[in-house]
Amino acid sequence: MTTDPAIGLRNVATECVGLVATRFGRHLDWSLNSLGELDAVCAELLSEGSLDGQRFDLWWKLVGAYTGEVLVRAYGGEWTTHEETPGAYVVMVSGATAFPFGIAERVLSGEPFKSLASFGRVLPAIIERTERRD
Repeated sequence: MTTDPAIGLRNVATECVGLVATRFGRHLDWSLNSLGELDAVCAELLSEGSLDGQRFDLWWKLVGAYTGEVLVRAYGGEWTTHEETPGAYVVMVSGATAFPFGIAERVLSGEPFKSLASFGRVLPAIIERTERRD
């Protein structure tokens, strides 16, 4: 990864786009709607069995980076680290903190009712709540 974490995370997200196109024939276009496509990819991955070890780590990194980068682009957010979890990258949008790698872990672990697309759609409500508190 480069010295600027945002650039490194964007590069990983771009790798996700390429791998998803090559392996699954799906197009990720950096839109919120594309998170639904990535949900479908995750479901397909899990249909092959649980992801373990290096395979889980690879997809966690790819899915988390892509999801975060979509949020950055859609909501004008920025990549940063989280003070309570050193080394954990999050997306900050208007004072709200989004944990794209957290949702990636839950989706890739097969947790019921978890969705990258829902995560992306709910962020405006969280931002609104955060702004009302300020």
